[in-house]
Amino acid sequence: MDYTFSFGKKYAVLGPNGSGKSTLLKVISGSLAPSDGKIVYDNIHAQPIFTENVYQQLTIAAPYMDLVEEFTLRELIAFHFKFKSYLPGFDLEEVVRTLYLEKALDKEIRFFSSGMKQRVKLALACCSSSSIVLLDEPMSNLDTAGEDWYLSLIERTIEADRILIIASNQEKEYAFCDEQINIISYKQEKLSFL
Repeated sequence: MDYTFSFGKKYAVLGPNGSGKSTLLKVISGSLAPSDGKIVYDNIHAQPIFTENVYQQLTIAAPYMDLVEEFTLRELIAFHFKFKSYLPGFDLEEVVRTLYLEKALDKEIRFFSSGMKQRVKLALACCSSSSIVLLDEPMSNLDTAGEDWYLSLIERTIEADRILIIASNQEKEYAFCDEQINIISYKQEKLSFL
């Protein structure tokens, strides 16, 4: 079975814990090799992208990802954007303003709460000029204000020429998505073809 993620669309990959949502995002990001089949990457102009170069085209935020705890927020943002370009309209100051963490700019990440760390991960992924944005359980560790902040961040940063893929089992994280992929149904469909 094939599946195509198209530019300009937002996708929700749904399923219970342990169903393979995070694994799928890891495979799409290139950090895990698929056990079966293959992934083909094209840019927005339908030109192929080699697997070893896909990291330049995507960003990912996930609860299991670690931040460099010894960095200050300023150092972490500067480090991240040595490898990624800023989304138009963003720079270090605008990312910090977006995070509402101006007073924590020179604070080491290890002193951040889990919610602050999650917001930093989301901002780094969404404020980068990447064609593909992968978010795994984006509201993890966020309080109600943080959840509202996340929805505002998505509205502000996910443009028509990007692909957004959210792995989740909580509707409030993906209610705005154009398409939903139930990973359990997809697996069962694939098995029926064997």
